[in-house]
Amino acid sequence: MDIRLTDVSKAYGRQRALDPISLDAGPGALGLLGPNGAGKTTLLRIMATVIAPTAGQVCLLGHDCALPAGRTEVRRRLGYVPQECGFPTGFTGFEYVDYVAILKEWADRRTRHDEVRRVLAVMGLTSVADRRIRRLSGGMRRRLVIAQALIGDPPLLLLDEPTVGLDPEQRLRFRDTVSALADERCVVVSTHQTEDVAALCRRVVVMHEGGIRYDGSPSGLAAMADGRVWTGPARDPGADLAWRSETGGLRQIGVPPAGAEAVPPTVEDGYLLLVGGAGKRQEVPA
Repeated sequence: MDIRLTDVSKAYGRQRALDPISLDAGPGALGLLGPNGAGKTTLLRIMATVIAPTAGQVCLLGHDCALPAGRTEVRRRLGYVPQECGFPTGFTGFEYVDYVAILKEWADRRTRHDEVRRVLAVMGLTSVADRRIRRLSGGMRRRLVIAQALIGDPPLLLLDEPTVGLDPEQRLRFRDTVSALADERCVVVSTHQTEDVAALCRRVVVMHEGGIRYDGSPSGLAAMADGRVWTGPARDPGADLAWRSETGGLRQIGVPPAGAEAVPPTVEDGYLLLVGGAGKRQEVPA
């Protein structure tokens, strides 16, 4: 297994951020899905060896991350996209990725620069590689952070909210890139976007309030809403959530009335029921 977590938890003083979690993962795309504050970023930072767990064991790529030598080996073979990232003042896109490559011990200049150009091309940034980062759009900066994570073709990729700031075309290109990468390595994508999970991941872990609430396939998550999604002209008292669809009717989730027109559930429907309507959407007025 590329990832093996055993009873991993995290607390800051008396504040619990992460319940004891055990999780194994191998090659393929794993989606960490949950609302803001669910513990996704904390878990990903632990796996990225940015912070240490309060308790439990973290083994990545066969190395025990409690040992300094183990953490060093993992960091050499890890690609990580943090939720928030700062940039060195005045750097160009090329210089930034080159700097990260140096930190990853790419000592030979020619080989390193070839690799920098490769990952910039993968993320469609070749034409702006020499532009100062301060002049890049938010989406370009996000793609730049993803590019640095691809240096060295790492066997483990940890991506925290990678599609934030990307426009629709860029998101589709990102999905294409990650889908190809996940064929041969473990890719963990943390997000609150259900459409990213449905499009990318064969396995989804739903987190809520520091713990795991579901671990299975996206289709299995959608199936949790079987018989609980229907459409109608007006909001029903049994609806927990309702919003107007493109047809003009209301798509509703909850306890349907007798004779309701059931519709096939989506990953989003199952997720909304599972987390109890966290971040619920209100009915949109006509």
